[in-house]
Amino acid sequence: MKNILIIGSAGQIGSELTRELRKRYGNDNVVATDIAPEKFKDELKAGPIEALDILDTQKLADLVRKYKIDTIYNLAALLSATAEAKPQLAWKIGLYGHFGVLEVARELGTAVFFPSSIGSFGPTTPHDNTPQDVIQRPNTMYGVTKVSAELLGDYYHKRFGVDSRGVRFPGIISNVTLPGGGTTDYAVEIYYAAVQTGKFTCPLKAGTFLDMMYMPDALHAAISIMEANPDKLVHHNGFNVTAMSFDPEIIYKAIKKRIPDFVMDYDVEPIKQGIADSWPNKMDDSAAREEWGWKPNWDLDSMTDDMLKVLSERFKK
Repeated sequence: MKNILIIGSAGQIGSELTRELRKRYGNDNVVATDIAPEKFKDELKAGPIEALDILDTQKLADLVRKYKIDTIYNLAALLSATAEAKPQLAWKIGLYGHFGVLEVARELGTAVFFPSSIGSFGPTTPHDNTPQDVIQRPNTMYGVTKVSAELLGDYYHKRFGVDSRGVRFPGIISNVTLPGGGTTDYAVEIYYAAVQTGKFTCPLKAGTFLDMMYMPDALHAAISIMEANPDKLVHHNGFNVTAMSFDPEIIYKAIKKRIPDFVMDYDVEPIKQGIADSWPNKMDDSAAREEWGWKPNWDLDSMTDDMLKVLSERFKK
């Protein structure tokens, strides 16, 4: 990678990935784009920024030519719960949008990164140690768009030689940018609540295990897959990656061990609970480990220490 364009740079992953890629490749070599560039924080203005609607394929092609882009990171999407409320828009962004990205990549010779998700799996998928290659059959629009985009990436790689790669992210926990509309959002919100109010109402029931990952590991995965030797890749799109798996009680106890007065109760949201119940408890990420050396650096304890430290400093009175 030399010249990189990120679609969705104002989002949860995009805002932090833009910073990390600029650290590694230089501010001028990473173009930040978003449909709402007014959301860019000042630090994201250190390099080139552009307004871009992912559905505007012609403008995307123009930007690729303008900045001599060789790698596109497509992070545009509606998250799971939001996509259920707006399925038509989720389809347009997730499928029409990504199809346009792959067409630009085919015509102009760029590589493409696409973040799939544990949401690409469905209720008939084995939930424990979910294999890399397995039936998916999601029952949410978010999942339908993710598994379809995985297949599109595989098709464009096989049919046209497009260097399309991607991972299936678990829930991502960050202390920088809040998520919006995801089923795993509780695992971010619980840390903020612990520091700010000392109490939290969980929207998922106890015993709901889900794969999770701290944002630094998510950035590491998104960058290292694109830096990997292509000759060693058997798979290309939709690599399982994970760092930890826990339910609400486990993360609550990890926080309470550090903040003894912290309390949590439950008010289960049926839509989010139904989505979570269709997802894996824990994925098998051995293919990513074997093919491009994937290995997480953070576990629940180290993440909890860091999250509480950062948020306590931010919100101290």
